[in-house]
Amino acid sequence: MLLIAFIFIFSYFEYILNSSTVKTDDSLSLLISFLFSMFFGLVFYILLRVSKKPKVNRITTNIFFIVVPFIYYVQFLIYRSFKIFYDVNTVTNGAGGALTEFMGDIMRLILNFYGISRLVLFYLPTIFYFIYLKKRVDENRLTKNEFISTGVIAVIAYALALIITYVSPIHRSMYSYEYSFQNVVENMGFGTGLRLDIKNIIMGNSGGDTSFDLSYADSENDTEDIGIDKDSYYYVEFPKSRPIPTPTPEPENDVSETDEVIEEEIIEEVPVEYGYNSLDIDFEALAETQSGINKDLDLYVASLTPSKKNAYTGMFEGKNLIFISAEAFSCDVVDEERTPTLYRLINKGIQFPDFIQPAMAGTTGGEYSNIFGLLPTAGGKSMGTMTEQKIFLNMGQALNRLGYYGKAYHNNTDTIYKRNITHNKLGYSDGFMGKGSGMEEFLTTRGFPASDCEMMQGTFPTYVDKQPFNIYYMSVSGHGQYGRSINQMSYKNYDRVADLPYSDQVKCYIANNMELEDALTYLVDSLEKAGIADDTVIVMSPDHFPYGLDNDASLGNMPYLSELYGYNVETYLQRDHNRLIIWSGCIEKMEEPIIVDSPTSSLDILPTLLNLFGIEFDSRLLPGRDVFSDAEAISFDSAYDWKTDLGTYIAKRGEFIPVNDEIVIPEGYVSRIKTVVRNKYNFCKGVLNNKYYNHIYDAIYGDS
Repeated sequence: MLLIAFIFIFSYFEYILNSSTVKTDDSLSLLISFLFSMFFGLVFYILLRVSKKPKVNRITTNIFFIVVPFIYYVQFLIYRSFKIFYDVNTVTNGAGGALTEFMGDIMRLILNFYGISRLVLFYLPTIFYFIYLKKRVDENRLTKNEFISTGVIAVIAYALALIITYVSPIHRSMYSYEYSFQNVVENMGFGTGLRLDIKNIIMGNSGGDTSFDLSYADSENDTEDIGIDKDSYYYVEFPKSRPIPTPTPEPENDVSETDEVIEEEIIEEVPVEYGYNSLDIDFEALAETQSGINKDLDLYVASLTPSKKNAYTGMFEGKNLIFISAEAFSCDVVDEERTPTLYRLINKGIQFPDFIQPAMAGTTGGEYSNIFGLLPTAGGKSMGTMTEQKIFLNMGQALNRLGYYGKAYHNNTDTIYKRNITHNKLGYSDGFMGKGSGMEEFLTTRGFPASDCEMMQGTFPTYVDKQPFNIYYMSVSGHGQYGRSINQMSYKNYDRVADLPYSDQVKCYIANNMELEDALTYLVDSLEKAGIADDTVIVMSPDHFPYGLDNDASLGNMPYLSELYGYNVETYLQRDHNRLIIWSGCIEKMEEPIIVDSPTSSLDILPTLLNLFGIEFDSRLLPGRDVFSDAEAISFDSAYDWKTDLGTYIAKRGEFIPVNDEIVIPEGYVSRIKTVVRNKYNFCKGVLNNKYYNHIYDAIYGDS
């Protein structure tokens, strides 16, 4: 009886978790999940009957029926709150502090019909076991024949699951060389995702395989190299040497009233030749001094072509920088009348109409991408792991080397995600301030979330006279859950959005973002009053999409997010769309707007800023691109979905969607970009897991 229960128990847990979250309907995925679940159940059945002492077997079985449903229920709550499954690193590194801080939100997720009903469903096998099975099962050790027969069935189930997985190209890739915890949990079950995650951690390779396919050029737009006739299909290419727009000229007086005709000298324009954003490092020679993954990383970097400097190189040299990671910000709250400052910064600065911020590991994952230009491949552990090595490419370190005053701020508890440790290592000369280390002095409004406006009003006067300055803000006013009775920003600003044609939930979310609008209004006004708006650059990127809008939601079933966006959200790339802000007063004076209409993501922010500020760097050491360079535009996320000028690829469906029906996709194009994306993702993993920047730092600056 207990054997039969264990054959199906993990399938039951997987079904409840999946049907309560992502609602996978692919029959092949469900079959693979069932077979792996059968294997897990039989393995646990053997392990729980391995002792010669019946009492020990009884105790371990009791623990199993208490702990395993709890683990599944926690993942259900995590997905319900963050719309993503959390891997081991994220749960154990930093998320604990966040879960404690937001315990009130968590209790609201539990103490309702849906939360309680799922708790009961996950614990139904436990109830059945303790009431009915416990006194009826044999708790003695398995006999030799029972052990062999159970083991054989387990091996058969596992073998069948592997065979089906490797026969299916989509499942084979996500299980092995394109491993993604999120994709595996969705399509093969949480148990399989957890097993692979633990295996990778033990092997010191969080995130799976870290190898490189060098059969394709990764860095440049190599359409000509692969035999593409640009006239034969729809081709989009960002200008290689687009001139910097100039300020609108003042009207000129007539120079002369003479009737003399002056013959204009015709000068042939010579194309400007720009150098490369690269450092004097021989990566092939460097690889000879290494072994293992660092050697592979060196050879991979050596295979890339650096991107070129351009007309925008050094455009912001010497200017101040204020960088904001905006909590749960969505560009869909922006309105010319309701949020004039956000509208101004988005439309009067450098414009990024096709920008995504991949959601991965919550707020700390978004911060990591914004700061380091890498995907957080070790989940919530990424920030801590990265700041343990010799980081030198982020803006905090880069501008600190140029003598900038630097400070990082956050208007929430400074120990969440261990920011009190990690953010003091980002290179800002005056360190980090959060609640608990000085920020509380500026925050007069009590409750959660705190005011972004109060944070900027309190901090701006402390650095305005310390030019050139480099300031980092992690905001919090946009944080969910949203509602007038549970969120002080929703309550404070609700009257300003009450007449909007949205549901109350969406109106409360917009009300939260009105506080960010007020903060930016204060900031821009203060810069202009100080006479330094033209000499200051404001950069703002979200940390993730507003996952707090929908509690019980998955792709295709996010009613409030879809209401905000104006379309049904069915893919990660649709969900994560947003706008990047790069604004300076000097840009507003330009005659023509600067529009980057190619796909961009948070990985492109760092290389773009390094180029704009004229900082020497090697573009091959970052997976993103300077958006003004000749590098090929590719936005991608942790699910291996990607977008280029030619179309969008959805990995879990193995489907490429061209930008329009008229486009002719070159032969081998999708395979090439898939390889490029996989290489870039593996580079993110390799840098983080192997302290690769230590190796590069020593090569640049010497072993110090």
